Amino acid sequence: MTRTVTVGLDGSEESRAAAEWAAREAELLGLPLKLLQVWEPVPEPMAQAPLLGSETHQHWTDRITREAAADIARRHPGLEVTTEQLSGTPGEVLANAAKDAELVVLGSRGLGGVAGFMVGSVGLSVVAHAERPVVLVRAGKQAADEHETDPAGSPSAATPFRPVVLGLDVDSPDEELIGFAFRAAARRGTTLRVVHGWTPPPYYTEAVTADLVIQAPEAPETLGEKTPLAEILLPWRQKFPDVEVTTECHCGTPADHLVDAAREASLLVVGRRIRRSPFGTHIGPVTHAALHHSTAPVAVVAHD
Repeated sequence: MTRTVTVGLDGSEESRAAAEWAAREAELLGLPLKLLQVWEPVPEPMAQAPLLGSETHQHWTDRITREAAADIARRHPGLEVTTEQLSGTPGEVLANAAKDAELVVLGSRGLGGVAGFMVGSVGLSVVAHAERPVVLVRAGKQAADEHETDPAGSPSAATPFRPVVLGLDVDSPDEELIGFAFRAAARRGTTLRVVHGWTPPPYYTEAVTADLVIQAPEAPETLGEKTPLAEILLPWRQKFPDVEVTTECHCGTPADHLVDAAREASLLVVGRRIRRSPFGTHIGPVTHAALHHSTAPVAVVAHD
């Protein structure tokens, strides 16, 4: 069965931005796009009201997918688009739908006046439980935002893509996570910027007053040792020789450096360890910070 790029729709501005991003990604992947709308059954007392009942609810949910599909078809005429409506708890339905998807795309809402974005309970639940990659796209995100500005300094979707940023823990690197980032950079024909943050031992912090950034994989690490990033990335460089790779090793909080790097990125890629417990939203502090503060779309790749 052919996998799809599946986007969750609810009629909001953020879900429309997610649908547009998903359409562009589906074109890059050469896969169909599925627009999935999940509606929760109307409680029985409300179901009896003529203006609030299940038929009215169904009418408006039908309209959401119908209008979104027409808009996507108009903007992306060569893309295969399907729609599906399911009832149930949105977080559970979307996480279950992810099993048959190449990736799932959801929206996040901007917080006016605050340097952050709201990832709702549905988004966090899907990220925490889906075992396929999940991408969060903030409201208002445009195609031009993922590209370099044109010679006049104006946003343009006709210029090269900004880099893909990968947050990597060198103590537990995962091939699924690294492979996803390399493939994303290759599809976009852009640089892969690998960022690793580390916290120095207490006896060392007193001697370091400035943050250290290492750009070349051959450069020595802070304590005079060769960076492990070179060894981790070597087979991937060989597999993707056309992808230019830069590496950075920062002293300090990894989340802060990833959020900073995401300001100039087309996509931020982070990981999440798979936990089999059905309860809670275990996504880790770095991924949680990236979801709430990255201005670029964030791809969360689940791994063992």
